[in-house]
Amino acid sequence: MSELPFWAQTALLVGLLLGSGFFSIAETSMMAINKYRLKAMAEQGVRSAVLTQKLLNRTDRLLSTLLLSNNLLNTATTAVVTSLAISWYGNNEWALSIATGLVAFAIIVFAEITPKVIGAAYPNQVALPASYPIAFFIRLFSPFVWLINQFVEGMLSRFGLSSRQSGETSLNVDELRSLVLESGHYLPHKQRSILMNLFELESLTVDDVMTPRTRMEVLDFAKDEETLALEIATAHHNKVPLIEEDWATVLGILHVRRMLALFQNGEFSKEHLQKLIQPAYFIPSGTPVNVQLQAFQENKERMGLVVDEYGEVLGMVTPEDILEELIGEFTSHAPVNQHRAETDEDERAVTVDGAIDIRELNRKYHLHLPTDGPRTLNGLLLEHLQDIPESGLGVKLHNTVIEIVQVADRSVKTAKVFIPRKKQPGR
Repeated sequence: MSELPFWAQTALLVGLLLGSGFFSIAETSMMAINKYRLKAMAEQGVRSAVLTQKLLNRTDRLLSTLLLSNNLLNTATTAVVTSLAISWYGNNEWALSIATGLVAFAIIVFAEITPKVIGAAYPNQVALPASYPIAFFIRLFSPFVWLINQFVEGMLSRFGLSSRQSGETSLNVDELRSLVLESGHYLPHKQRSILMNLFELESLTVDDVMTPRTRMEVLDFAKDEETLALEIATAHHNKVPLIEEDWATVLGILHVRRMLALFQNGEFSKEHLQKLIQPAYFIPSGTPVNVQLQAFQENKERMGLVVDEYGEVLGMVTPEDILEELIGEFTSHAPVNQHRAETDEDERAVTVDGAIDIRELNRKYHLHLPTDGPRTLNGLLLEHLQDIPESGLGVKLHNTVIEIVQVADRSVKTAKVFIPRKKQPGR
């Protein structure tokens, strides 16, 4: 080694450190690369992504080659520095100690920490081009790697472990939710919101999204023909449930548009009305909304009546109600489904109808009122107070102050909800 000129010795040491740094940065980038992004690139035909995916499918061979190469270069670096120190200073203990410290520092900083930090920060930019030389070294060292892997697998088998795991890594719902939340600028806010709502869909039932019976538009067959004709002519929906005196007798569903010809010809009568009634489609209470959405498609239905175990009608649900949970509310609601909301910017408060759905209130104003009990604000207040409240009474529920404005017919008609201010960072 002493016969080499100083520049050659320096170049050799730098080359060994660079080689060791290459295998360190390749190892870290290969392990840190996003497997799902890599799979998407491979499906698009990117050759380096295809090769990288093949290498990662056999992590035992990949890691064995990288670690073998890295350790050989580090050992060679130490040997070269020790040999040079002996040739320059003899067997001087101080010289050997200083040389050992310097080479350890150089390896740690330039061949380990710095390359690995870069590889972890830029895995795609490093792993894809590095896959070509790594594939070459895997073929070059394949006999040695095979021997090492046989020894490693023998040790692992004693502990009931295996270096080869079959099947692809799967993500649970919580991990998928975290991926969507961390998608950042890759997904627009609206699309990210839809995906988050999709995760919540499995926990919802038709009871959570239905229109309660008290808010449904309904026709009473027991009324006289003149009143019934007027209600049909002014109906806000095309499909309206038809009952007789009360909800205990549901005659079916009336398609209002089919009545237009009778009105034009002046032939309206209850007999004609009965001929146009379609059977009602009933949905058991507690049915998951994702199951019901598929049932709507299979049965080609657009509206269903939710009933409890005794057959009593609780409300109505449509595919639009379920879709609103995903993409937000539509703007084409009929007046019977709208709730008055008056915003007071000075007080950061909104006056709402007591029959407003709690989920809708939470979604609109970013509140956190409980949704595992009553569905409406009126029901939530009555459950919390355990009594019929008086106007002007204020309560605080889950960091939200609610003032009761109007009470009528033993229920809260209107209430003022004070929107909590968002906490400023550092306060």
